[in-house]
Amino acid sequence: MTARELTDLIEAGERRIGWARRSMPVLTAIAARFADERPLDGLRVAACLHVTAETAVLMGALRAGGAEIALAASNPLSTQDDVAAALGAYGIAVRARAGVDMETYYRHIHQALDVSPDIVLDDGGDLVNILHTERTELAVRGGCEATTTGIIRLRQMAAEGALEFPVVAVNDTRTKRMFDNRYGTGQSTLDGIMRATNALLAGRTVVVAGFGFCGRGVAERAKGLGARVVVTEIDPVKALDAALQGYEVLPMGRAVRVGDVFVTVTGNRDVIRGEHLSVMKDGVILANAGHFDVEIDVRALEGLAASVNYGVRPNVDEYVLADGKRLLLLAEGRLVNLTAAEGHPAAVMDMSFSAEALTIAWLAGEADRLPPGVYDVPADIDAEVARLKLAATGIAIDELTAEQEDYLHSWRAGS
Repeated sequence: MTARELTDLIEAGERRIGWARRSMPVLTAIAARFADERPLDGLRVAACLHVTAETAVLMGALRAGGAEIALAASNPLSTQDDVAAALGAYGIAVRARAGVDMETYYRHIHQALDVSPDIVLDDGGDLVNILHTERTELAVRGGCEATTTGIIRLRQMAAEGALEFPVVAVNDTRTKRMFDNRYGTGQSTLDGIMRATNALLAGRTVVVAGFGFCGRGVAERAKGLGARVVVTEIDPVKALDAALQGYEVLPMGRAVRVGDVFVTVTGNRDVIRGEHLSVMKDGVILANAGHFDVEIDVRALEGLAASVNYGVRPNVDEYVLADGKRLLLLAEGRLVNLTAAEGHPAAVMDMSFSAEALTIAWLAGEADRLPPGVYDVPADIDAEVARLKLAATGIAIDELTAEQEDYLHSWRAGS
């Protein structure tokens, strides 16, 4: 790359980051507070996150607070190279490039860890896994995890006594589950599907595998676009919830015969397997919105295919089965909203990253007093993020009167 090309790339990244910052008033305000208070002075932070414009705004806030930062990508296909270049120009060590192979992906994570971090930020659990398997010499004080998939891994590690430091489950805050998982994943997943395929969803059958907060958001958005939505679940309570909201609930073995578009949002592997793929209709669209590319069994799909037409559209590969049926796999089975689209809107990430920034500042003072384990974000941080977001959008709410406070905290008052 020539110097002129690098300059152009940096300038493009700066424009993209500036555009995202316009929709992130809460994190921008926190960055200004951090610049005054410097709560992260002397702190070394290693992050494994999607390298996007929204992430860049978070990195800027942490740097304003005094942190030294090294950033690696949490997905090889989600990196925005112009943003990575702009962050490098800001003095943040970025180890990420779009489309790298898995060997390079893991090498980048190791390079981020070479700063010997005090605090780590993870998105999916790969960085924490490496810390516990290959980089055990590093003494990390604490961390944050921002995905359902990563928290599932962390809770299992904690249950087995394998987790070596405290980690805060940022994903499990009320604001993130509501704003990020439900509204962000719902919108951005369908955005990715429509950008990749230009398909009309109205009148088609969309099968959503998993009815957690993310799956609920995908189902709601698909229904709003006129699709008939079918939900598959393993949890009886979530399945009942879906049924009472008016969705048809089927086991995957039956859903595969009626679906036109399939979206996996479970955090588990082999949700769509070979026996499912072989009976699907011609022209079915397969998309994954779970963090890792294991929810759709791509190897089974490759084994069933008589031929593959790669790149029939950007981020669309057409697998032609022996009987002539065509199955369309989006984004290689990886996160469709970050590969075929731009991920969550900046307004969504404003809340998620604000909670993460405030949690890191809290960890800086508290981590050494916490034994290893998985912790919730302090409730006052979650509430503060919500209050700041309401203020930024001009929304006012009621406050309890003194009498109402007394009533809620007394058992002596009768009816």
